[in-house]
Amino acid sequence: MTTHDAWPELNYADWSGTLATLHRWTQIVGKIRLERTPWINHSWHVPLYVTARGMGTSAIRAGDRLFEMDFDFHRHTLDVVVSDGRSASIALRPRTVADFYSEVMERLDGLGLSTRIHTVPSEIPDGTPFERDVEHASYDADAVHTFWTGLTSVHRVFQRFRARFVGKSSPVHFFWGSFDLAVTRFSGRSAPEHPAGIPAMPDWVAREAYSHEVSSLGFWPGGEPYPEAIFYSYAYPTPDGMPGATVRPDAAVWSGDLGEFVLPWSAVRESPDPEATLLAFAQDTYEVAADLAEWDRATLEWPGGGEGPVPIRAQRGGGAG
Repeated sequence: MTTHDAWPELNYADWSGTLATLHRWTQIVGKIRLERTPWINHSWHVPLYVTARGMGTSAIRAGDRLFEMDFDFHRHTLDVVVSDGRSASIALRPRTVADFYSEVMERLDGLGLSTRIHTVPSEIPDGTPFERDVEHASYDADAVHTFWTGLTSVHRVFQRFRARFVGKSSPVHFFWGSFDLAVTRFSGRSAPEHPAGIPAMPDWVAREAYSHEVSSLGFWPGGEPYPEAIFYSYAYPTPDGMPGATVRPDAAVWSGDLGEFVLPWSAVRESPDPEATLLAFAQDTYEVAADLAEWDRATLEWPGGGEGPVPIRAQRGGGAG
Protein backbone atom coordinates (compact mmCIF):
# COMPACT_ATOMS: atom_id res chain seq x y z
CA MET A 1 0.00 0.00 0.00
CA THR A 2 1.40 3.41 -0.96
CA THR A 3 1.32 6.46 1.30
CA HIS A 4 -1.56 7.96 -0.66
CA ASP A 5 -3.48 4.68 -0.47
CA ALA A 6 -3.14 4.72 3.31
CA TRP A 7 -3.91 8.44 3.50
CA PRO A 8 -6.52 8.85 0.74
CA GLU A 9 -8.09 12.07 -0.43
CA LEU A 10 -11.10 12.94 1.73
CA ASN A 11 -13.20 15.63 0.15
CA TYR A 12 -16.26 16.28 2.31
CA ALA A 13 -18.31 17.65 -0.58
CA ASP A 14 -17.87 14.41 -2.53
CA TRP A 15 -19.59 12.23 0.07
CA SER A 16 -21.49 14.60 2.35
CA GLY A 17 -24.80 12.84 1.73
CA THR A 18 -23.35 9.43 2.52
CA LEU A 19 -21.58 10.81 5.59
CA ALA A 20 -24.85 12.24 6.92
CA THR A 21 -26.60 8.89 6.48
CA LEU A 22 -23.74 6.87 7.97
CA HIS A 23 -23.55 9.28 10.90
CA ARG A 24 -27.14 8.46 11.83
CA TRP A 25 -26.66 4.72 11.29
CA THR A 26 -23.70 4.73 13.69
CA GLN A 27 -25.86 6.59 16.21
CA ILE A 28 -28.48 3.84 16.10
CA VAL A 29 -25.84 1.22 16.87
CA GLY A 30 -24.11 3.42 19.44
CA LYS A 31 -27.36 4.12 21.28
CA ILE A 32 -27.99 0.37 21.52
CA ARG A 33 -24.63 0.01 23.24
CA LEU A 34 -25.45 3.01 25.43
CA GLU A 35 -28.72 1.49 26.64
CA ARG A 36 -27.14 -1.84 27.56
CA THR A 37 -23.82 -0.75 29.10
CA PRO A 38 -23.14 0.58 32.62
CA TRP A 39 -22.18 4.25 32.67
CA ILE A 40 -18.42 4.78 32.52
CA ASN A 41 -16.75 8.10 33.30
CA HIS A 42 -16.71 10.67 30.48
CA SER A 43 -19.15 8.55 28.42
CA TRP A 44 -16.47 5.99 27.59
CA HIS A 45 -19.17 3.32 27.44
CA VAL A 46 -20.77 4.75 24.31
CA PRO A 47 -18.13 5.01 21.52
CA LEU A 48 -17.40 2.63 18.69
CA TYR A 49 -13.93 1.27 17.92
CA VAL A 50 -11.99 1.01 14.67
CA THR A 51 -11.64 -2.62 13.59
CA ALA A 52 -9.78 -4.47 10.83
CA ARG A 53 -12.95 -4.38 8.71
CA GLY A 54 -14.81 -1.26 9.82
CA MET A 55 -15.92 -0.20 13.27
CA GLY A 56 -17.82 -1.90 16.07
CA THR A 57 -19.17 -1.86 19.59
CA SER A 58 -17.03 -4.51 21.34
CA ALA A 59 -18.90 -6.95 23.60
CA ILE A 60 -22.28 -5.83 25.00
CA ARG A 61 -24.03 -7.69 27.81
CA ALA A 62 -27.49 -9.16 27.25
CA GLY A 63 -28.43 -11.14 30.35
CA ASP A 64 -26.11 -14.14 30.46
CA ARG A 65 -25.08 -13.61 26.83
CA LEU A 66 -22.80 -11.18 24.99
CA PHE A 67 -23.28 -9.70 21.55
CA GLU A 68 -21.38 -7.37 19.24
CA MET A 69 -22.47 -5.10 16.41
CA ASP A 70 -19.88 -4.46 13.72
CA PHE A 71 -19.94 -2.35 10.60
CA ASP A 72 -18.04 -4.25 7.88
CA PHE A 73 -16.88 -1.74 5.27
CA HIS A 74 -15.49 -4.47 3.02
CA ARG A 75 -18.69 -6.50 2.68
CA HIS A 76 -20.84 -3.45 3.52
CA THR A 77 -22.95 -5.08 6.17
CA LEU A 78 -23.83 -4.48 9.79
CA ASP A 79 -23.21 -7.79 11.52
CA VAL A 80 -24.75 -8.78 14.86
CA VAL A 81 -22.93 -11.71 16.48
CA VAL A 82 -24.21 -13.34 19.70
CA SER A 83 -22.28 -15.54 22.13
CA ASP A 84 -24.92 -18.31 21.77
CA GLY A 85 -23.85 -18.79 18.15
CA ARG A 86 -26.68 -16.89 16.49
CA SER A 87 -26.10 -13.95 14.17
CA ALA A 88 -27.73 -11.59 11.72
CA SER A 89 -26.50 -9.39 8.90
CA ILE A 90 -28.01 -6.14 7.62
CA ALA A 91 -27.09 -4.69 4.23
CA LEU A 92 -25.43 -1.29 3.98
CA ARG A 93 -26.82 0.16 0.77
CA PRO A 94 -28.75 3.24 -0.35
CA ARG A 95 -31.72 3.18 2.02
CA THR A 96 -33.42 5.59 4.37
CA VAL A 97 -32.46 5.93 8.00
CA ALA A 98 -36.01 4.89 8.86
CA ASP A 99 -35.66 1.67 6.84
CA PHE A 100 -32.26 0.87 8.38
CA TYR A 101 -33.56 1.55 11.90
CA SER A 102 -36.58 -0.69 11.34
CA GLU A 103 -34.49 -3.62 10.13
CA VAL A 104 -31.91 -3.27 12.91
CA MET A 105 -34.64 -3.39 15.56
CA GLU A 106 -36.41 -6.28 13.84
CA ARG A 107 -33.18 -8.31 13.71
CA LEU A 108 -32.43 -7.60 17.39
CA ASP A 109 -35.95 -8.71 18.31
CA GLY A 110 -35.41 -11.94 16.38
CA LEU A 111 -32.22 -12.65 18.30
CA GLY A 112 -33.86 -12.02 21.67
CA LEU A 113 -31.97 -8.73 22.03
CA SER A 114 -34.86 -6.26 21.94
CA THR A 115 -33.56 -2.82 22.87
CA ARG A 116 -35.44 0.46 22.99
CA ILE A 117 -33.41 3.60 22.38
CA HIS A 118 -33.97 7.35 22.38
CA THR A 119 -34.47 7.84 18.65
CA VAL A 120 -33.71 11.56 18.39
CA PRO A 121 -30.16 11.96 16.99
CA SER A 122 -27.54 13.28 19.40
CA GLU A 123 -25.48 16.42 18.73
CA ILE A 124 -27.44 17.09 15.53
CA PRO A 125 -29.58 20.23 15.87
CA ASP A 126 -33.25 19.61 15.03
CA GLY A 127 -32.54 16.02 14.06
CA THR A 128 -35.47 13.93 12.80
CA PRO A 129 -36.13 10.79 14.88
CA PHE A 130 -34.68 7.74 13.18
CA GLU A 131 -38.00 6.03 12.58
CA ARG A 132 -39.26 9.08 10.65
CA ASP A 133 -36.08 10.01 8.75
CA VAL A 134 -36.68 9.39 5.07
CA GLU A 135 -34.46 12.28 3.97
CA HIS A 136 -31.07 10.68 4.54
CA ALA A 137 -30.73 7.68 2.23
CA SER A 138 -27.34 7.91 0.49
CA TYR A 139 -24.70 5.20 0.64
CA ASP A 140 -21.62 5.33 -1.59
CA ALA A 141 -19.76 2.12 -0.70
CA ASP A 142 -16.47 3.27 -2.25
CA ALA A 143 -16.55 6.55 -0.32
CA VAL A 144 -17.24 4.75 2.96
CA HIS A 145 -14.38 2.32 2.36
CA THR A 146 -12.07 5.24 1.55
CA PHE A 147 -13.07 7.01 4.76
CA TRP A 148 -12.47 3.85 6.78
CA THR A 149 -9.05 3.38 5.15
CA GLY A 150 -8.06 6.86 6.30
CA LEU A 151 -9.50 6.14 9.73
CA THR A 152 -7.25 3.08 10.14
CA SER A 153 -4.18 5.22 9.43
CA VAL A 154 -5.25 7.83 11.97
CA HIS A 155 -5.96 5.09 14.51
CA ARG A 156 -2.40 3.75 14.18
CA VAL A 157 -0.91 7.18 14.87
CA PHE A 158 -3.30 7.96 17.72
CA GLN A 159 -2.38 4.64 19.36
CA ARG A 160 1.32 5.56 19.22
CA PHE A 161 0.51 8.93 20.78
CA ARG A 162 -1.67 7.28 23.45
CA ALA A 163 1.24 5.02 24.41
CA ARG A 164 3.38 8.03 25.37
CA PHE A 165 1.24 8.75 28.42
CA VAL A 166 0.97 6.81 31.70
CA GLY A 167 -1.51 9.12 33.37
CA LYS A 168 -5.26 8.70 32.92
CA SER A 169 -6.11 8.61 29.23
CA SER A 170 -9.05 7.45 27.16
CA PRO A 171 -8.80 4.67 24.62
CA VAL A 172 -8.67 5.68 20.97
CA HIS A 173 -12.39 5.65 20.26
CA PHE A 174 -14.99 6.89 17.79
CA PHE A 175 -17.73 9.11 19.17
CA TRP A 176 -20.86 8.66 17.07
CA GLY A 177 -22.47 11.82 18.46
CA SER A 178 -19.94 14.17 16.90
CA PHE A 179 -18.68 11.55 14.40
CA ASP A 180 -14.99 11.85 15.25
CA LEU A 181 -12.08 9.68 16.38
CA ALA A 182 -10.45 10.96 19.56
CA VAL A 183 -7.99 10.25 22.34
CA THR A 184 -7.97 12.35 25.52
CA ARG A 185 -5.33 12.84 28.23
CA PHE A 186 -6.07 14.00 31.77
CA SER A 187 -3.92 16.01 34.17
CA GLY A 188 -5.58 14.42 37.21
CA ARG A 189 -6.97 17.74 38.45
CA SER A 190 -10.60 18.81 38.57
CA ALA A 191 -11.77 21.40 36.05
CA PRO A 192 -14.18 24.35 36.36
CA GLU A 193 -17.77 23.47 35.53
CA HIS A 194 -18.19 23.25 31.77
CA PRO A 195 -20.67 25.77 30.30
CA ALA A 196 -22.33 22.95 28.32
CA GLY A 197 -24.87 24.11 25.73
CA ILE A 198 -23.86 21.48 23.14
CA PRO A 199 -26.77 20.97 20.71
CA ALA A 200 -28.86 17.85 21.34
CA MET A 201 -26.77 16.79 24.33
CA PRO A 202 -27.92 16.99 27.95
CA ASP A 203 -25.93 19.60 29.86
CA TRP A 204 -25.08 17.13 32.61
CA VAL A 205 -23.44 14.81 30.08
CA ALA A 206 -21.15 17.58 28.82
CA ARG A 207 -20.28 18.64 32.36
CA GLU A 208 -19.43 15.10 33.42
CA ALA A 209 -17.31 14.65 30.28
CA TYR A 210 -15.25 17.73 31.17
CA SER A 211 -15.20 17.29 34.94
CA HIS A 212 -11.39 17.14 34.88
CA GLU A 213 -8.66 18.96 32.97
CA VAL A 214 -8.05 17.46 29.54
CA SER A 215 -5.95 17.72 26.43
CA SER A 216 -7.80 16.09 23.55
CA LEU A 217 -6.69 15.10 20.05
CA GLY A 218 -9.10 14.12 17.32
CA PHE A 219 -9.96 13.60 13.68
CA TRP A 220 -13.20 14.84 12.13
CA PRO A 221 -14.14 14.07 8.49
CA GLY A 222 -16.15 17.28 8.05
CA GLY A 223 -19.71 18.48 8.45
CA GLU A 224 -22.01 21.40 7.78
CA PRO A 225 -20.42 23.77 10.33
CA TYR A 226 -16.89 23.06 9.01
CA PRO A 227 -16.97 21.29 5.62
CA GLU A 228 -13.40 19.96 5.60
CA ALA A 229 -11.65 16.90 6.99
CA ILE A 230 -9.42 18.07 9.86
CA PHE A 231 -7.38 17.07 12.84
CA TYR A 232 -7.98 19.06 15.99
CA SER A 233 -6.47 19.53 19.42
CA TYR A 234 -7.87 21.46 22.36
CA ALA A 235 -7.60 21.73 26.12
CA TYR A 236 -10.28 22.25 28.72
CA PRO A 237 -10.03 24.67 30.31
CA THR A 238 -8.08 26.54 27.62
CA PRO A 239 -4.95 27.89 29.33
CA ASP A 240 -3.95 31.51 28.84
CA GLY A 241 -1.56 31.82 25.92
CA MET A 242 -2.68 28.70 24.05
CA PRO A 243 -4.38 30.54 21.15
CA GLY A 244 -1.16 32.41 20.34
CA ALA A 245 1.18 29.42 20.47
CA THR A 246 3.06 28.07 17.45
CA VAL A 247 2.95 24.35 16.71
CA ARG A 248 4.10 22.03 13.95
CA PRO A 249 3.44 21.71 11.06
CA ASP A 250 3.15 25.16 9.51
CA ALA A 251 -0.34 24.35 8.22
CA ALA A 252 -1.67 24.04 11.79
CA VAL A 253 -3.59 27.12 12.99
CA TRP A 254 -5.63 28.16 15.98
CA SER A 255 -9.34 28.49 15.15
CA GLY A 256 -11.00 31.11 17.28
CA ASP A 257 -14.42 29.93 16.13
CA LEU A 258 -13.77 26.33 17.20
CA GLY A 259 -11.50 27.14 20.16
CA GLU A 260 -8.86 24.62 19.12
CA PHE A 261 -5.86 23.98 16.91
CA VAL A 262 -6.85 22.75 13.46
CA LEU A 263 -4.75 20.89 10.88
CA PRO A 264 -6.25 20.03 7.47
CA TRP A 265 -6.28 16.37 6.48
CA SER A 266 -4.79 17.40 3.14
CA ALA A 267 -1.71 18.87 4.84
CA VAL A 268 -0.98 15.55 6.52
CA ARG A 269 -1.77 13.50 3.43
CA GLU A 270 0.50 15.56 1.19
CA SER A 271 3.45 15.68 3.59
CA PRO A 272 6.50 13.45 2.94
CA ASP A 273 5.80 11.47 6.13
CA PRO A 274 2.14 11.69 7.20
CA GLU A 275 2.62 9.72 10.43
CA ALA A 276 5.50 11.93 11.58
CA THR A 277 3.59 15.07 10.62
CA LEU A 278 0.51 14.04 12.59
CA LEU A 279 2.59 12.93 15.59
CA ALA A 280 4.34 16.31 15.61
CA PHE A 281 0.98 18.08 15.67
CA ALA A 282 -0.26 15.81 18.45
CA GLN A 283 2.87 16.25 20.56
CA ASP A 284 3.28 20.00 20.09
CA THR A 285 -0.34 20.86 20.84
CA TYR A 286 -0.32 18.65 23.93
CA GLU A 287 2.94 20.18 25.19
CA VAL A 288 1.60 23.71 24.73
CA ALA A 289 -1.51 22.84 26.76
CA ALA A 290 0.36 20.89 29.43
CA ASP A 291 3.12 23.46 29.91
CA LEU A 292 0.80 26.46 30.04
CA ALA A 293 -1.49 24.68 32.52
CA GLU A 294 1.48 23.38 34.55
CA TRP A 295 0.69 19.68 34.32
CA ASP A 296 3.04 17.34 36.17
CA ARG A 297 4.56 16.07 32.94
CA ALA A 298 7.43 14.18 34.58
CA THR A 299 4.92 11.93 36.35
CA LEU A 300 2.34 11.67 33.56
CA GLU A 301 4.50 10.92 30.53
CA TRP A 302 6.42 7.92 29.23
CA PRO A 303 9.71 9.34 27.87
CA GLY A 304 10.24 6.29 25.66
CA GLY A 305 7.10 7.14 23.76
CA GLY A 306 5.66 3.68 24.33
CA GLU A 307 8.47 2.20 22.26
CA GLY A 308 11.20 1.95 24.91
CA PRO A 309 11.55 0.22 28.28
CA VAL A 310 8.44 0.13 30.46
CA PRO A 311 8.63 2.79 33.22
CA ILE A 312 9.13 1.36 36.72
CA ARG A 313 5.91 3.00 37.95
CA ALA A 314 3.94 1.31 35.14
CA GLN A 315 5.56 -2.07 35.91
CA ARG A 316 4.32 -1.75 39.48
CA GLY A 317 0.82 -0.99 38.27
CA GLY A 318 0.83 2.68 39.25
CA GLY A 319 -0.17 5.57 37.07
CA ALA A 320 -1.65 3.61 34.18
CA GLY A 321 -4.83 5.07 32.72
